[in-house]
Amino acid sequence: MRDKVKIFTKVGSDLGLPGHKGLSKAWIQQAVDDSLRRLNTDYIDLYFSHWPDPQAPVAETLEAFHSLQQAGKIRAMGASNLDAMQLAGALEVARKGGLPAWQVLQPEYNLYHRSAFEGALCDLCVSRDIGVVTYYSLASGFLTGKYRQPSDLTQSQRGSGIGKYLNPRGMRIIDTLAAVADEQGAKPAEVALAWLIGREGVTAPIASATSVAQVESFARAAALSLSAEQVARLDGASA
Repeated sequence: MRDKVKIFTKVGSDLGLPGHKGLSKAWIQQAVDDSLRRLNTDYIDLYFSHWPDPQAPVAETLEAFHSLQQAGKIRAMGASNLDAMQLAGALEVARKGGLPAWQVLQPEYNLYHRSAFEGALCDLCVSRDIGVVTYYSLASGFLTGKYRQPSDLTQSQRGSGIGKYLNPRGMRIIDTLAAVADEQGAKPAEVALAWLIGREGVTAPIASATSVAQVESFARAAALSLSAEQVARLDGASA
């Protein structure tokens, strides 16, 4: 069964305990063992650095990840929340030091949040053949279409973070998603994920599910084919 499941996890966030944060070699080595124990597995398929750590040299972080690969504790290495300059810098450090480079990037990218990834960062990932796995692919659930007014925000634990989307641009996106979903006989979330899957450079989106039905719905997005006209409407609504 294990070979049919891909496990991704991260290191680097502040866990509220002294020394339990960042991307130092010592913490990375301890954190991966903690994750393996909690996950009850022998290896992690894809291990991400969560945030850049200005206190840890990039070379030290890459060396630590390389040692985990050599030990068989991780299969692939990725980085989350890097901008184009940071990613380019890390790739250069890897090249000069003869170290493995980041293989996957995990940026925030969705139909609402586009500017941080599109452009230089996307171009760099494409040119260097770096996989891209997006997070907040549904904008904390906003792109499901179930949040249209402040009173709707109580529907979810993430509701407090969704209010920022309740603006004319956000409503334009939601209305267009609903229209395309109706044309496709699909759900707005499926259309939002299909749009992402079709974007240049994107390998796969991450979407949080709270039920088996949601998992099945998200899986349908992979087979959903949007027309060029529908994509253009979604692009225009979110411009």
